[in-house]
Amino acid sequence: MHFREYHPEADRAAVHRIWHEVGWMEKEEITDLVLTAGQTWVADLEGQPECVVQTTPAALRYLEEELPASIVTAVATSHVARKRGLPKRLLAHRLAQDAAGGAVVSTVDVFDQGFYDRLGFGPGCYEIIFDLDPAALTVAGHYRTPHRFTRDDWPALHAARLARRPVHGRCNVLSPVHTRAQMMNGKNPFGLGYRDGPGDAPSHYCWLQADDMEVGPYRIQWMVYQTMEQFRELMALLRSFEDQVCLIHVRELPGIQFQDLLSRPFRQRAITRRGSFENTAYAVAYWQIRLLDLAGALARTHLPGPPLRFHLVLRDPVADLLDQDAPWHGIGGEYIVEVGEESRARPGQDASLPTLTASVNAFSRLWFGVRPASGLAYTDELAGPPELLRQLDEAFRLPAPKPDWDF
Repeated sequence: MHFREYHPEADRAAVHRIWHEVGWMEKEEITDLVLTAGQTWVADLEGQPECVVQTTPAALRYLEEELPASIVTAVATSHVARKRGLPKRLLAHRLAQDAAGGAVVSTVDVFDQGFYDRLGFGPGCYEIIFDLDPAALTVAGHYRTPHRFTRDDWPALHAARLARRPVHGRCNVLSPVHTRAQMMNGKNPFGLGYRDGPGDAPSHYCWLQADDMEVGPYRIQWMVYQTMEQFRELMALLRSFEDQVCLIHVRELPGIQFQDLLSRPFRQRAITRRGSFENTAYAVAYWQIRLLDLAGALARTHLPGPPLRFHLVLRDPVADLLDQDAPWHGIGGEYIVEVGEESRARPGQDASLPTLTASVNAFSRLWFGVRPASGLAYTDELAGPPELLRQLDEAFRLPAPKPDWDF
């Protein structure tokens, strides 16, 4: 097998074939656009590309800090190259390049749980998906006549997306090409919102798709706002669909509990059960995260409370997938860690300190606030003295991390 950069002129047909075989080929122009949105590499098998991996630069918000990140935006393997370890090794190669280039953390939307665990990724928090009748929304207030946005507005809509409300865990994919490609996907895409920004720039809006323009479901791909007033105006706008649209599909927004905004949600669920427009909600953890630079991440970690020092023994499965000459070999090893207002990690051992043993998968989840140490000790690869686990629970009391961007 041979890893190398993707070359559109020579590799386009082969990568299109891979995209088709994995079921991603909706339109060739979208595929070509996606392939330019990040760092795209292929693995050759018998002289032909049979695996493609792409990572894309991003910024991930950790409390008040913006961390350089690497987003895994594509991993695809052809039918003839399965079960050979190509995608694992090629993705490990890309992660090594991104870590060497300064990325502190990486995230990925997964097709299922298991594959990315082998590269050090751990599951993120649950995302709650609502299917709701817009007539059930209780948001009061006036909304102005909205502006209609189209696919041609992608540069301005991307800029507004980057400037949306900052929350812990927010992910910004930096390339505007990524937003453009997402806007070209799906059935009946359109945008509605407002131009209250400088120079009439978009300030708050929804980007939607519609399975059926007459009755729905309407699917909110993303929602952008910066203030509570803007949020309320968008929700009042969505309620205006009630005369015709029967269902809206939307992911719960960071810091918002949609059930607060619904009239008699349990009754709505009961009377629509098993119907074409069933009102319901479900939860799924479909993204995963891993640290690429432990010291770099902790240097940007500022937690209230007294400092806590411990000895960390960290195992990183990605090391087994990298060649000796790789510029990075994961973050496994032994560290002296201190977390608090000023946090840090340095290689070393100290027998006087309590010891935490963890996989990078589990420690990344702890650091990001996905689950507390005491819970991870039951379900993941993390172990330590009960008092240390209790102290870690106290130290990492973080808001639920929400990337608020699908990859």
